[in-house]
Amino acid sequence: MPILTRFERTRLIGARALQISMGAPALVKEGAGTPLETAKKELEDNVLPLTVIRHFPNGEEKRVELN
Repeated sequence: MPILTRFERTRLIGARALQISMGAPALVKEGAGTPLETAKKELEDNVLPLTVIRHFPNGEEKRVELN
């Protein structure tokens, strides 16, 4: 799994937990109890098809593929 900052990790888990709580299907077989636990499990298992784009002050972009 690529290295994420604590802020990126928190943002991804929070956004995914909100999606799960609104009825989105879980991407892991083992249904953890709460949407937050399920979102954490999905991130740990690296099953989220997401790309994090980091913008730097000098205008560079770095793309981090999660899946």
